[in-house]
Amino acid sequence: MKPARQNMIAVICVLTVMGMTGAAFAAVPLYRMFCQVTGFDGTTMRADKAPDTVLDRTVTVRFDTNVRGVPMTFRAESPTQRVRIGETGLAYFDVTNTSDRPIQVRASYNVSPEQTGPYFQKLQCFCFTDQTLAAGETRQFPVQYFIAPELATDREAQGARDITLSYTFFPSVDAPKA
Repeated sequence: MKPARQNMIAVICVLTVMGMTGAAFAAVPLYRMFCQVTGFDGTTMRADKAPDTVLDRTVTVRFDTNVRGVPMTFRAESPTQRVRIGETGLAYFDVTNTSDRPIQVRASYNVSPEQTGPYFQKLQCFCFTDQTLAAGETRQFPVQYFIAPELATDREAQGARDITLSYTFFPSVDAPKA
C-alpha cells in the first residue's frame, strides 16, 4: 500500500472518531432542544398566550412532586384539577427549604401520557429559572397552563382523560458547592 493512501485512511479514521465524539457530546443538548420544540416524550410546551377556543370536554390534571438531592419539601396545594380543554388553569406549589443554609434549585418537568406533552402548554412556570430559597424559607410557586384544543383532534392523544404533570426539584447546575 502506498504511503499517500495510508495517510488518507489515517486522516479519515481520525476525522470519523472526532465526528463521533462530537456527536456524543452534542446528543443530550440536541435531544433536549428537540423535545422542547416538538413536545416529544412528554415535554411540555411554553406558550405566549392562551387559546381563544374553550371546549366542553374536561380533563383531570394530576400534579406529582419530587425532590432529588436537596433538603426541601415540595407539594402541590391541590393534587388534582379538573379543567376544560382550552381553559387556563392555575396551580400552586408549596416549597420549603428544610436546611440551615440557602439552596439554589431548579425544577424539571414531564407530562404523561407522553402523547399529551405537545398539548400541555405553560404560560407561567417556576421551572423556567433557577430558584434560591433562604434557610428555612417557605415559598409558593404558581403554574399557569392550558391544554391546547388540538388535543381533541389528535388520534393518539384524544382519548386522554387524565394528564399528570410531574415536577422534580434538584440542585441547580450553577449552585455553589457546599
